[in-house]
This record gives sequence, structure tokens and C-alpha cells, in this order.
Amino acid sequence: MARIITFGEIMLRLKAPGRERLFQSPVLEATFGGGEANVACGLACFGLDVAFVTVIPNNPVGDACIAELRKWNIGTEYISRLGNRLGIYFLEPGANQRPSKVLYDRSYSAISELQSGVFDWENIFNNADWFHISGITPAISRNTAKESIHALQLARELGLTISCDLNFRKKLWKYGSDPKEVMGEIVKYVDVVIGNEEDYQKTLGISSDVNVESGELNKEAYKKISDQVLLKFKNVKMVAITMRESYSADYNGWSCLLNNRRAVHISRHYNIHNIVDRVGAGDTFAAGLIYGLNQLQDDKDALEFASAASCLMHSIPGDFPVMKNDEVENLMHGFGSGRVQR
Repeated sequence: MARIITFGEIMLRLKAPGRERLFQSPVLEATFGGGEANVACGLACFGLDVAFVTVIPNNPVGDACIAELRKWNIGTEYISRLGNRLGIYFLEPGANQRPSKVLYDRSYSAISELQSGVFDWENIFNNADWFHISGITPAISRNTAKESIHALQLARELGLTISCDLNFRKKLWKYGSDPKEVMGEIVKYVDVVIGNEEDYQKTLGISSDVNVESGELNKEAYKKISDQVLLKFKNVKMVAITMRESYSADYNGWSCLLNNRRAVHISRHYNIHNIVDRVGAGDTFAAGLIYGLNQLQDDKDALEFASAASCLMHSIPGDFPVMKNDEVENLMHGFGSGRVQR
């Protein structure tokens, strides 16, 4: 069974209850989440051996965060207990034509002040097969960008398969570096690149004619994006793109593309009504794809598993993709009526 390592920041998530606006009532729902931690949770729920690498402060909030990770069988042995605070993000859920909003409070978080030498990457990668990172981690600070590149270089030397979800976050790139320069360097070490059309445009400078609010899915435009990435980065073996049609905050179309240089696969299309929570859907796609590429027969099956898993994630509150393989496989095979199972 593959052993997978993910590296990034986990945060305290504070969400307004139901569909309320932030502080409309004096209550916030507290959970934990963050890109690479979400991927780790998905992989663990799918039954793979996964460890999460991060920095978490040694205080009661940090203790609760560690306990949550362990609850889902995520390896925590490489987490460093340093720093003064866990980053926070506030979520105001959208409804109908009102979009969801995210407010970050993660400046000076424990991982943003990461110093070189904290992690023994050679030990971390011992017996590992796969390393996953996202564009969020190098966006946090110069320190995390340097650490990301250092880890990627060693992972490449040791022969691990590397995946990267580009995950462009405009609100994070504050320390003066150009996202295209940093992410262009990172992708030089990557085998499997994941993202949506904006991610590819804003982090890699790939042109896009996609309009997610048009109500129409231009599959040829997404294929052109994947072709441009493969042409620009000869080391990349696969390009995956999530294709979202955003009709409202409650109703999206969802499908995904995978270009493996031999063929372009497009998943089944899902109409997702009455969205419960769309945060973490992209991370769930990444987890599903990594699982599928390691455990399933071919790339097409891997894509369909990832697409179905990320579709299901729209029905689950919170960042973590708490689901099992059989649930994903049932949806893959057309059982998505939502009928009560007894």
C-alpha cells in the first residue's frame, strides 16, 4: 500500500451557523481545515497510509487540532509543535446569488514563521511513495516557499511521485514574490498537476477562455489549458482540471478532466443542487485522484473516482472529506438518488 506525505497549514475554521452572515448571531462553528490536511483526511478515509507535515503551536488549540487529525487516522508523527498561534479562517456561507466569503486571520501563524532545519525530510520521506503539496503553502511566507522547494527537490531525488494542487489564493500572496515565478519553479518538480482554470492562469500564466458563470461548459477550452501546461513543463506527466459551472451558490455543474499525454479523459457530469458546503471540494478531488492513481486499474477510473468524491463533498459540512470508498463507488456507478439506505 502506498505511503503518502502531505505538507501544508491547517487552520481553525470559524463558520457562521447555517446560511447566516458572519456575526449575524453571536455564534461561530469551530472546526479545523486546510488544503493539504483535507487531502490527508480524504486519503486516510479511503484507507491509505498518510502522514501530514506541518507546524502547530503547543497549546490547547493545537492539542485539539492534533486530536482531530488522529481521529481520522492521519499520521501526526512529523508535526512540529512550535510557534504561538494557529492560523484562522472565517467562513460566511453563501446562498442563492450571494457568494460564500472567506476571511483569513493567519498572519504570524506558526507555520508562516517556519525556519529551515525544523523538518528532517530525509527521515519523513523514508519508505514514502508520494508527496503532495499545494500552492497555498508557498503563498504563506518566504519561509514556507523555501521549505516547499527544498522538500520537493529531495522528494524528486528520492524518486517519490509528486502532486501539486495549484490552489491560487490572491489574499495570501503578500510577501512580494510573483506567484508565477514561485509556482513555475515548484511545478518543475511535479508529476501530477491539479487545479481549476483560474489556478492555471494565475500561477502558471496559462491563458484561458473559460467563463464559469456562462452556464455552458467549453470542454475544448479546458483541453487547451492542459495541453499548454504539458507543453511548458516537460516533466509533468498528468494535468487534471476541475470544471465547475457556477449557476448560484446553491447550484453548480461539476465535471473534471485528465490529460495524461496519451489521452484526454473527461469525467461524468454532475448537477449539484442544494449545496451544503463547497469548501474542500477541490482538495477532495486531489485526494480521490491520488487514491485512484495508486489503487485503481487505469487513469480513467481514477478520474471518475476523484470526480465522484469531490461531487459528494458538496454534501458534507466542514473541510474534511469524511466519506468511504463504497460511497464514492456507488456514485461512480450511477447510484446517486439519495434514497434512504436501510
